[in-house]
Amino acid sequence: MKILLVEDARSVAALMAARLTSFGHEVRLAENGQVAFDKFCESPPDLVLMDIEMPLMNGFEATHRIRSFEAMQKWAWTPIIFLTATDTPNNLVMAIEAGGDDFLAKGLSEDVLNAKMKAMARIAAMRQLLSIANLKLEQQASRDGLTGLFNRRWMDINVDKAWADAIRTGAPFAIMMLDVDNFKKYNDLYGHQAGDDCLRAIARAIEMVVFETNDEGLTKDAFASRYGGEEFAVVIPGASVAGCESCAERILESLRKLAIKHEQNGNWGIVTVSIGGCRHEVSSGAVAMLFRDADAALYRAKEGGRNRIEFAAE
Repeated sequence: MKILLVEDARSVAALMAARLTSFGHEVRLAENGQVAFDKFCESPPDLVLMDIEMPLMNGFEATHRIRSFEAMQKWAWTPIIFLTATDTPNNLVMAIEAGGDDFLAKGLSEDVLNAKMKAMARIAAMRQLLSIANLKLEQQASRDGLTGLFNRRWMDINVDKAWADAIRTGAPFAIMMLDVDNFKKYNDLYGHQAGDDCLRAIARAIEMVVFETNDEGLTKDAFASRYGGEEFAVVIPGASVAGCESCAERILESLRKLAIKHEQNGNWGIVTVSIGGCRHEVSSGAVAMLFRDADAALYRAKEGGRNRIEFAAE
């Protein structure tokens, strides 16, 4: 267990740290509340052992600031146990009101201290499991269950945020709509299970291209999502013309290399997609117009023979 020990008396801190280390815990020291708060923000521990009376910032104020920081970060609650030489009712009330969870006397026996730490270690283990469960729930809420890409709801929320940022900064903004060519015929010919496998493979290919494009600095903070059915969207804030074109070309080429058999997809014989894109230098307006223009460009790509890219005029 990672413990942050906050104690201004060096002799007390050294003795308690030695005991805790002998129990198998990792201990970091802070000599006052301000240092404790800074270290907590830098790397949150599993447990905080907090002295009350300290220079610069006492334990109550440090605890209050830690709880406020946790609330802003939406982090799981971290146990804070106060260390005191004067276990008075007033101190207990103030400790609980500040956000503390328990009291320990500085002179308690080694056996009692070890027992308390075992209990805290169990709580730390449960907190870790809870954090993992919460992460999975968050992923389920933001990810499409079939493809693993971001879902439509997550995309709508984050497109609005990115669009607002683009208007504020005057940065360019691009959207690409992608549709699998003749997908109904694919499902009818190969079955819906094969169709699901096909969509998953396409999604992986799109996501990899977007990741590589971001990594190479051709775009900024681009992401892919499943728009609905066999349709996908790629949102590219801060997009350069070259970045957009490169991303679209790479997606087409990546899917051609997958070479997923599709006998009823015209002369291609493999699964392909059509892409419609729209890029604007942003100053005002609604992001819906970009989706409308990208969708119109997608329609032209379909009408123009499929397996191709069509960009709307800026």
